[in-house]
Amino acid sequence: MKNPSSSRRSFLKKTTLATAGLTAGPYILRAENRGSAMERNYEAFSPNDQVQLGLIGCGIQGIFDTRSALEVAGVQLVAVCDLYSGRLTRAEELWGEGLFKTRDYRELLAREDIDAVIVATPDHWHKQITIDALNAGKAVYCEKPMVQQFEEGHEIIAAQKRTGVVCQVGSQGMSSLGNEKARELYEAGAIGEIVMLDMYNDRYSAEGAWQYPIPPDANPQTVDFDTFLGRAPEVPYDNTRFFRWRNYRDYGTGVAGDLFVHAFSTLNYILSSNGPVRALSTGGLRFWNDGRDVPDVTLTFYDYPKTDTHAAFNASFRVNFIAGGGGGGGFRLVGTEGSMEVGQNSVRLQRTKLDLVPGGYSMIAQTEANQALLQAAYEEALGNQRSANLNLGETVYEAPRGYKGGHYDHFYNFFDAVRGNRSVIQDPTFGLRAAGAALLANESYYTSRPVRWDPDAMQIVG
Repeated sequence: MKNPSSSRRSFLKKTTLATAGLTAGPYILRAENRGSAMERNYEAFSPNDQVQLGLIGCGIQGIFDTRSALEVAGVQLVAVCDLYSGRLTRAEELWGEGLFKTRDYRELLAREDIDAVIVATPDHWHKQITIDALNAGKAVYCEKPMVQQFEEGHEIIAAQKRTGVVCQVGSQGMSSLGNEKARELYEAGAIGEIVMLDMYNDRYSAEGAWQYPIPPDANPQTVDFDTFLGRAPEVPYDNTRFFRWRNYRDYGTGVAGDLFVHAFSTLNYILSSNGPVRALSTGGLRFWNDGRDVPDVTLTFYDYPKTDTHAAFNASFRVNFIAGGGGGGGFRLVGTEGSMEVGQNSVRLQRTKLDLVPGGYSMIAQTEANQALLQAAYEEALGNQRSANLNLGETVYEAPRGYKGGHYDHFYNFFDAVRGNRSVIQDPTFGLRAAGAALLANESYYTSRPVRWDPDAMQIVG
């Protein structure tokens, strides 16, 4: 079978850049062309290659995951597990009455007709279910963050190595064309040496702030609350804790585990980095005083060290769950020669240069002749380490029309690995480095101090 990763870089093919007219201010070569793209050649699978799938956790994310998974050819859902009976009924409505349904995930793992499972439970159950699934010989797609506590990640890594079973962490944008194009551009020197990362996520809705609806029939008969608690402290039955578990430290990981971890997955992938060495976090509960014990505003700053693949730089992560401006988000890499705004389906590259070479030309030019000299000097200064096609100004790269998206691609990669055709793009080691960096925000926030991290050993320092 042809490995689609070899041709994937061509899906966001760089368009030929053109020179725009003179501007009133500093003269900058501008290119605002849309990137052209080739069709993706997804492989077809024979019936003998069918993957039998089980879903553990049929809530919002579990349904989202399963819908994407079933778009991949040769995948069939055969079993579903959830602790709320209403979700089992919903699974039948979505995927047919022939499904095996259970409240006990161990019954699902014991079935011989299941090849792989999606683990989309609350965070505090990720480690145990993932390890049990690996021990049962089931390939695992574990939702991010891979773990709730730092040390749990090493247990999953050890279990995967011991069993040799496929395990991919489900940060769904990891396999996107946007990530791949951004990595390609970074390695080509498009932004020069990285200086900082600016990530923000503003939300302005109840569900965006984890105020998920609570079903009217939820009660101790329809919800297995004791099993939900697991290793968490014992508390009386509480629908809010069960259906809005992200609001509580006992079961979730706050905005860091829900949102930061996606950004760390992308950042570490683009830079081929193992992660930061230091974090400092602040924030607080500014609006959602609904009983939650995690902040709704979080600002965290990270220090990345100099490595063989990137300069030392700083990263700023910000999340606000009460953004009166209406919400929005961004992920922007800033370097010495340019910046990139990275999304799953597009990359916007902005390049400028003030002093091209020592004693050389400035960007203030008044004639086309001077502009030509500027471009020639710039390309000479770049030498063999840069691409001569990386013009100054703005270029937008977009995925082709009809692109199925990063979530689909992440599952495509997972099932291709299950079939033995490739390695997963986000294995447990990569998953721990992303989750570990994110969890530093919580450690710093709740201890009111900076926290140091060893990104190679993947553990707290001191």
